[in-house]
Amino acid sequence: MAPKICALCRKSKAMLKRPKTGQQICKDCFFYVFETEVHNTIIQAKLFKPGDRVAIGASGGKDSTVLAYVMKTLNERYQYGLDLFLLSIDEGITGYRDDSLETVKRNQQQYDMPLKILSYDELYGWTMDAIVSQVGRKNNCTFCGVFRRQALDRGAAMLNVDHIVTGHNADDIAETVLMNIMRGDIARLGRCTSICTQGEDTIRRSKPFKYAYEKEIVMYAYFKKLDYFSTECIYSPDAYRGHARVFLKDLEAARPSAIIDIIHSGEAFEIKDEVKATQKLQQTCQRCGYMSSNALCKACTLLEGLERGMAESGITDRARKRLEAEGPAPDNIRTIPFFNPPSGQPVVTVEAPS
Repeated sequence: MAPKICALCRKSKAMLKRPKTGQQICKDCFFYVFETEVHNTIIQAKLFKPGDRVAIGASGGKDSTVLAYVMKTLNERYQYGLDLFLLSIDEGITGYRDDSLETVKRNQQQYDMPLKILSYDELYGWTMDAIVSQVGRKNNCTFCGVFRRQALDRGAAMLNVDHIVTGHNADDIAETVLMNIMRGDIARLGRCTSICTQGEDTIRRSKPFKYAYEKEIVMYAYFKKLDYFSTECIYSPDAYRGHARVFLKDLEAARPSAIIDIIHSGEAFEIKDEVKATQKLQQTCQRCGYMSSNALCKACTLLEGLERGMAESGITDRARKRLEAEGPAPDNIRTIPFFNPPSGQPVVTVEAPS
């Protein structure tokens, strides 16, 4: 059988079949359409303006590595006028994050971008290894997710950037829609498909890969021979998200458009005004100054539970009531430093490429 010709250029031999469209195309055309689709997402959503300082959330995995490469490529090709930085969070997971950070450090050299690494130990006084030793593997992702989100904002504030971009792809967003439906989480369901989010006291955050399939990101990294870390977090196999991921993969196998269809469904959800009225208003954490829907933000609540030997208090209502019955927190417990959003003056706390 003669090799198929690229469906786009009609010249080169087709090397791959796009999971997103089913087209059989050559490598060069795949690179071009993938990059162009991301560019169109950026332009249509008006994510950036010239002069923006943008931090790329870099974990060393495929998504963030491809994001860093594509952001650098598009910034140069279309003259966005952005100052790009790599921002990594070290959760303190031996045998996983320490290895992936070595990949990030190589990316720093390969892409010629400044790098900032902020650790949980530095910010919270706890590593994920230490947290898991206290709480086990059942609820550890709750701690990591809450701590990581705040750490990204704080790292970005140290870099004095205007914007954080993350490698969340279409599969991730579709999974989140399914999770929020299954949990009945109305508040998150109303905003989980937003390409860009920003609270009053947080830095603008967006997802340029919102419509990019995970399989195509993997193919892009493979054919570009990008340097990335592919091992899964050792603490995540039992995470609730895994169930949504398995379900989504089954749907995709039967109908490849299911991923985008679910995202569009999430975008179309409208929350009734009477439901919105029951949602808590955003305020500022009394202890650390970060955004919160309660007097204490979730990170401060979780950290207090860890410090007082009652780690479950930030997860279940029963455990929280037991903690409250113990009385006010001692004055000498460890707390999170007060959050100061970017002031407009560059802060030089990065590891510059040598």
